[in-house]
Amino acid sequence: MEDHTCLLPTDESVRKAQAGLTLFDKLWAGHLVAAIDDATDLILIDRILLHERTGAVALRGLAEAGRAVMAPDQAFVTMDHVVDTLPGRSDATQVPTGTAFITATREAAAQAGLTVFDLGDPDQGIGHVISPELGIVLPGATLVCPDSHTCSQGALGALAWGIGSTAAEHALATSTLRVKRPRTMRVTVDGVLASGVTAKDLALHLLHRLGVAGGAGHIVEYAGSAITALDVEARLTLCNMATEFGAFSAIIAPDEKVFDYLKGRRYAPAGADWDAALASWRLLRTDSDAVFDAEHRVDAADVAPMISWGVSPQQSVALDASVPDFAAVAERDTRELYDRALAYMDLAPGRSMIGLPIDAAFIGSCTNSRISDLRRAAALLEGRKVAPGVTAICVPGSTRVREQARREGLDRIFLDAGFEWRESGCSMCFYAGGESFGLRQRVVSSTNRNFESRQGPETRTHIASPETVAASAVMGAIADPRTLSS
Repeated sequence: MEDHTCLLPTDESVRKAQAGLTLFDKLWAGHLVAAIDDATDLILIDRILLHERTGAVALRGLAEAGRAVMAPDQAFVTMDHVVDTLPGRSDATQVPTGTAFITATREAAAQAGLTVFDLGDPDQGIGHVISPELGIVLPGATLVCPDSHTCSQGALGALAWGIGSTAAEHALATSTLRVKRPRTMRVTVDGVLASGVTAKDLALHLLHRLGVAGGAGHIVEYAGSAITALDVEARLTLCNMATEFGAFSAIIAPDEKVFDYLKGRRYAPAGADWDAALASWRLLRTDSDAVFDAEHRVDAADVAPMISWGVSPQQSVALDASVPDFAAVAERDTRELYDRALAYMDLAPGRSMIGLPIDAAFIGSCTNSRISDLRRAAALLEGRKVAPGVTAICVPGSTRVREQARREGLDRIFLDAGFEWRESGCSMCFYAGGESFGLRQRVVSSTNRNFESRQGPETRTHIASPETVAASAVMGAIADPRTLSS
């Protein structure tokens, strides 16, 4: 059973004043520089990530104002948004403006003395993939980036959120940001996820139940036995989609899995510093008597493999279900949005999702392009072939992931199955570099967004787990990966 009722106290101010602290409360208090007013505070920013699409804008604005980066050793730049992912790539991109983004950011970052993970660098990749794997993000830290999916990194117990270019300029110059304090929400998922059910399915399940505005104005803490059972990369997937939930960000209390994951990473503490950090990190958890502004509980047994049918992540259903009637979604969708989605996706109520023919399959993005994602997809693809007429593409989330996959022979499995095997980047998820799928093509994708034309001109995107993408590529239609693995 699921309880999606928000539990709001009758005298909230009294209850919260007498209660313990949430994990968010502790991180916020630990980074509070000054209170600006009742709703807004000045917060210390520990680390800043930039990418080439907006990085040059922030850095040039800073330089033109005659200001320097306050802590250049705490700011990092990666080339990920507009770069090509085709093998043998260079600064040249599919659209002329892409090259200017790359070169301008490279030059501005060099002048500011920032660390750059450039094309050809073994540490290059999507920001939200390389930051955890390099130990840039750490438990208890604040981290910002001009990208809404920065919330992914809350999976390691950090307070991480997306900002705009102007805010990035301010953070670079002062290592602080003026931030409106979000409300707190806890989503507790207890029980055990069934075999074949992934963190991506859980994220879509929550969106299906609560809607894309369900977390609006809140910092969401994921908790419960099903959450602690997830490995770190699965937690990154879950937190990645908090922005689709409308949330300020998401966070999961760090535990031994996180500590083991971070130990020895390039920018993680070492030696005595590691021991001191570990002692501090183990205190990062919500007090048992803490009061949240909103609470939701989910039974993990109720979560099934999911897939989107419409043009919003909340327009998702269980993989073996059909396109819903309007009455089933009226609490979340307006009639206009519902009808528009059906028309755009060329679907009708009652149409089974299983068996819906596809034109393309995509595995990648900051949601599902880590090594564990590729391993699970490869396990289904091994010894099988992509169906005739289906374009299948795999874009590893970082150069490190790509190299690890090569060492494990996963690249060969993808290639032998008929997938294109690409360099790392945001390609085909955010296609500002010029690449896209074709006009009105139907794509099963491991990305996080199925907005109109997100992956190409009027492209019809169905978001799902990497396993569902792999199974659908083989079958030439939306397919249940559990039928291939049995």
